[in-house]
Amino acid sequence: MSARLRLALSYAGFLAVAGVGTVALLAYVLHFVPEGNLRGEGGVPVPDRGDLLDALLPKLVAVLAVLGVLGLVGGWLLAGRMLRPLHRVHAVAQQVAAGSLEYRVRLQGTRDEFRELADTFDTMLDRMQAAFDEQRRYAANASHELRTPYAVERAMLDVALADPAGVDVGQLLRRLDETNRRGTETVEALLALAALDQGRTPPLVPVDLAELTAGVVADLTPLADQAGLVVDAELGEGDLDGVEPLVRQLVSNLVLNAVRHNTGPGGHVQVTTGTTVDGRAELRVVNSGPVVPPRLLATLTEPFVRGVGRTSAGSSAPTGSGLGLALVARVAAVHGADLQLSAPPAGGLVVRVPFPPPGG
Repeated sequence: MSARLRLALSYAGFLAVAGVGTVALLAYVLHFVPEGNLRGEGGVPVPDRGDLLDALLPKLVAVLAVLGVLGLVGGWLLAGRMLRPLHRVHAVAQQVAAGSLEYRVRLQGTRDEFRELADTFDTMLDRMQAAFDEQRRYAANASHELRTPYAVERAMLDVALADPAGVDVGQLLRRLDETNRRGTETVEALLALAALDQGRTPPLVPVDLAELTAGVVADLTPLADQAGLVVDAELGEGDLDGVEPLVRQLVSNLVLNAVRHNTGPGGHVQVTTGTTVDGRAELRVVNSGPVVPPRLLATLTEPFVRGVGRTSAGSSAPTGSGLGLALVARVAAVHGADLQLSAPPAGGLVVRVPFPPPGG
């Protein structure tokens, strides 16, 4: 049984109950009318209780029948009008179920429960469409990023196989190693982002930011030396509650980005840790490099966005996956930290990550 029919029957039933109640009230009133042969002034006969019941009963039955018909017909029409917004929501839901996310209810009129339901449904669809669009863009970019290194490797191997005698084996191996490293970093970054997006975050433990950063700088200094960059580390005390592997990845990505996106020989990378006046452990990474346009600065934390023009042709650091700052932003969000990017007018990038105080 449809909701419209149930509503119509309920309206008709209400009218029938109201009619029966009226009849009962009338019968109660007639109970006070005397029974028998009644005479008025001058001996004129007066109708008694039986006469009134005989006269009213057929008419009451007819009235109840009319009320039942009116209740059904009127209830059917009224229920259809009341349920019309739900039909609109249902129609849009069917279109969405068929894969068309661009449809919206956009219900007009008085802001009642149906309007609130429709607006909530539209808001949900807006978020779903944004999520699906982001997922499609992310999948397309990921496919491109994963396909590119292997296409490059295939091209280098095809050239080498075409002329084995003229191949510089050492250079070929170095280029294959760089290309393979880029594909590996892309896969690892994608896995890390997927794990964070699914909420798989281990418990927080005390982390010494200075000690952790010192290890990362020591690991990446040879890469900076190879690129002709000067790394200056000022590591003051800074404690936080975090997931140590994720914090290490955050620091590593920032320092590695500072090395990759630099001016080449003669450039510099400055890494600083310390504790702010409000007890927050803060990481600061500054690198030299070309001027970063403001429009580009706002997009650097999006997946697969690279700072075009920031990678020095003279740098030997392999090109990144475009996921470094996206992963940094996600790790910072997991720890309740702020990722602050600024581009000095002289060029380069300044990155600050203040973490919440330990125990906060």
